[in-house]
Amino acid sequence: MKNRLKYIAPILVLLTLGWLGSKIFATSRPQDLFTGYVEGDLVQIGPIEGERLLRLEVAPGAQVAKGAPLFTMATPVLDQQRVEAKARVEQAEANLKNFQASLQRPEQIAVLRAGLERAKASLVLSQTEYDRQQAMLPRGATTIAARDQAKFALDRDKASLAEAERQIEAGLLPSRNQEIAGAEAAVYQARAQLEQIDVRIARQSVSAPTASIVQDVYFWPGEIVGAGQPILVLLPPENRKIRFFVPEPQLARLSLGAKIAVACDNCPPGLEARVTFISQQAEFTPPVIFSLQERGKLVFRVDARLDNPSVLLPLGLPITARLVAAEVPK
Repeated sequence: MKNRLKYIAPILVLLTLGWLGSKIFATSRPQDLFTGYVEGDLVQIGPIEGERLLRLEVAPGAQVAKGAPLFTMATPVLDQQRVEAKARVEQAEANLKNFQASLQRPEQIAVLRAGLERAKASLVLSQTEYDRQQAMLPRGATTIAARDQAKFALDRDKASLAEAERQIEAGLLPSRNQEIAGAEAAVYQARAQLEQIDVRIARQSVSAPTASIVQDVYFWPGEIVGAGQPILVLLPPENRKIRFFVPEPQLARLSLGAKIAVACDNCPPGLEARVTFISQQAEFTPPVIFSLQERGKLVFRVDARLDNPSVLLPLGLPITARLVAAEVPK
């Protein structure tokens, strides 16, 4: 019996060492399958300005096309601001027309024209008196002083007529160019303010930036939503991705652009993806001293995009990823 134990003991030692060696170096053997799940980059959609949610056009799970209406915010304050801005535009346009019109009003121009007719009549009278005095002077029927006085009256009436004509011309002129330019600038400013209000009102009705699925809704009509708060989240088909985890010993086998075969329960066969991201930091670090057997517990996150984004895999779906061997060039 002792002889048997003498031969069995070394065999047991060898078997134990073999088992320990297999455990130590098991993690260094290539691993073909990596576990993970479906992830997505969600697009959060919210209002630019805080207000009460007026209408919600979609429901969770709905498919929306690009440009489809999503929701509309109430705009009571903006509506009042638009009324005020429109009134400022009308006021500025009226001021511009006033500056572009004649300097004098039609009634004032009529008074100036009456003065012009009076100056013409006075000129006719003084011209007649001067001609009469000039004709009587050679016959001695008048004096030189009387003739000179008639000449002075004639010159005075000519000047009065010229003054009346200039007053009418000045009254028909518009305002100064500087005043007109200032009024035009005021009109431009008022119109720009009105356009800004219109843009702010239009932005309170939000449409889908791309074809997507409504992943979730956070607010409902009647609730107050702050500026920038997401009312709903969208998931465009191209934003789905495969996320899986690769042990540290296998990380060197992966590279950006590498082809990955994807499989999951009841998924279409032949799904493939391309690696788009490899984490530079381990996702899990065991609280032990690193050794050959413990190093395999370090895993790194890897993201990949499906070659066919029309395959709508639900978020969180468990998947199995397998690295497709690269073709060896001939």
